[in-house]
Amino acid sequence: MPDEQHPQHRVGARLSAVVSSVRTHADEEARILGRQLDVLDLGGGTGGVAVPLAEDGHQVTVVDPSPDALAALARRVREAGIHDNLAAIQGDGDSLDSVLSGRRFDLVCCHGALEFVDDPATTLRAISDVLRPGGTLSLLVAGRLAVVLAKAIAGEFAQARAALLDPDGRWGRTDPLPRRFDLDQLEELLTSAGLTVVQVRGTNILGHLVPASLIDSESDRVALAELDEILVAGPGREFLRTLGNGLHLIARRD
Repeated sequence: MPDEQHPQHRVGARLSAVVSSVRTHADEEARILGRQLDVLDLGGGTGGVAVPLAEDGHQVTVVDPSPDALAALARRVREAGIHDNLAAIQGDGDSLDSVLSGRRFDLVCCHGALEFVDDPATTLRAISDVLRPGGTLSLLVAGRLAVVLAKAIAGEFAQARAALLDPDGRWGRTDPLPRRFDLDQLEELLTSAGLTVVQVRGTNILGHLVPASLIDSESDRVALAELDEILVAGPGREFLRTLGNGLHLIARRD
């Protein structure tokens, strides 16, 4: 997953903000439904999202292709004592229907996985198929414009140009990410899969541009996350969310 390919100081605040947002959303949906949610975490890895949701009482199923990640997840589940609330299955987005045996979910989390699947459109359709009517998808992907800015600021202008013009948003052959996304592209993919976007957040808008030497404490990471929130909150500044290193969308199945 992408979050394993960046230093921790770059992603800590972003991930905590996303996890907090997903937990809040899940709690609100649970109040509406009058029960805890059935949650699918696709590409959930070692449980960064799944474990907190299970600790909140939701029934979580993790589907991930990596046996090593699932082994680490199993250890976390044992340590947290949440084995009744969390199950793990080895698989990927292309095999959802077969590995889930027709099960349906209230919430699907797909964080840092869509960049790596063979066909994002096929995976999103598979996600839509396993969502109950009115169910929601939490989608977190890498944003194209963020890497363009980062490369330009670093003086790597050829790579910035490549990332801007490449269909997959890659800055070169050695780019560790198979693809990055634009917001318009994501909205089109989600609409085609029968999903309606209800919320868009840009995450880590400023953090990935600040030199690592200047981010040496948790308070620094929190301060940057707060700056991101303030940055997009003002009138007419919503477009700045598209500059996020991560694009976090909530979409509902029609």
